[in-house]
Amino acid sequence: MTDQAERPHAPLSVRLPLSGDTPLDPPAEWEELRARCPVAHATLPSGDTAVYLTRYDDVRTLLSDPRFVRPTERDGAARLAPEGTGGAAVTGSTAVAIPDRGEPHRRWRRLVGGYFTAKRMTALRPGMTRLAEDLVDAMLADGAPADLRASLGFPFPVHVICDLLGVPARDRNRFAYWSDSFLSVTRYTADEIHTAQQEFVAYMSGHIAAKRAEPADDLLSALIARNEDAKGEGDDDGGLSDDELVATGMGLLVAGHETTANMIGKMVSLLLADRSRWERLLADPSLVRTAVEESLRFDTNLGFGVLRYLGEDAGIGGHLVPAGSTVVCSMPAANRDERAFGDADTMDLARTPNPHLTFGAGPHSCLGQALARTELQVVLETLLARVPTLRLAVPVAELRKTEGLLVGGLREVPVRW
Repeated sequence: MTDQAERPHAPLSVRLPLSGDTPLDPPAEWEELRARCPVAHATLPSGDTAVYLTRYDDVRTLLSDPRFVRPTERDGAARLAPEGTGGAAVTGSTAVAIPDRGEPHRRWRRLVGGYFTAKRMTALRPGMTRLAEDLVDAMLADGAPADLRASLGFPFPVHVICDLLGVPARDRNRFAYWSDSFLSVTRYTADEIHTAQQEFVAYMSGHIAAKRAEPADDLLSALIARNEDAKGEGDDDGGLSDDELVATGMGLLVAGHETTANMIGKMVSLLLADRSRWERLLADPSLVRTAVEESLRFDTNLGFGVLRYLGEDAGIGGHLVPAGSTVVCSMPAANRDERAFGDADTMDLARTPNPHLTFGAGPHSCLGQALARTELQVVLETLLARVPTLRLAVPVAELRKTEGLLVGGLREVPVRW
């Protein structure tokens, strides 16, 4: 996974999570690790140790290898958080789980992925635009300063994913709590996480039953109908089990609440941190698509990274990493690798190609990335059109990171216009 002419150094040690000077800056350690020690030792918040990867080629190759998958409790992998907590997204400890290995995983991706096509996203786009415009207009009516995260970044993707799943947006505060528990590293205790996950499973199980009784035009109803069609054709393996349907609904709700909501706030903050970026987009709105991709690449506050468990020995960066190791793939560190991106520490709004790893790579790449990209583009287009004078209301150094969760974000995005 690395240039054979390079001589591996003795591994350095870091303690995760790493932080930059501000929530928008990269940790200083990344550059040194990529240069001197691309395969480092990392101490996790639990005190357990893992392998930490920061180079683009190493991260991409490991993520693309179908042999290496998300750790579960059955693997005896390194625990991310104290007491072995860390939420279902980390430990697989929920009562249900999306298939992650072999043919069940490929079947799940075929069935669910068919709903997130470019054609379907194009069809959804006008409704997304109307929603974004309504939320922005409400923010403007309330006056400046405003919290862009609370006014737009959080409610926009939540309404979109609730509509896709056919769940009532009025329950979004419950979803937000369950989502946080799902992604908790240190925010909640093990008992709190367990109780929240039980509530989440019970809610989604009831929702699946309701959709089976009264189907509608949403993803879960479509998956249930596919199950019934498969049974009618005598294909017992043609659909998803009830547990898989529940896990799918939970996983998509979590993604809609945390990852996209956080990225909206970070994208806008990155573009406003240097006013020339925003001015360039105002002058040339055709750059919205590439600006979204560059924001995804440039984001340093993505979270811990993706964990992978090695079921067999692997050669990584000139080192032999033994079977049984837990590996943390730092996508944001890889996205700043000069070997893969020219002027990697410069935010180039017209950068193309831009093969960033923010959505992962290979068979486990983010299934909803087309939806996330569409949402980010719609939000940016709407803000440029509706609020061209938008600016941060506080210095970048005063922005505050979200703490205690697997994913990174900003607690507020104060803006004025």
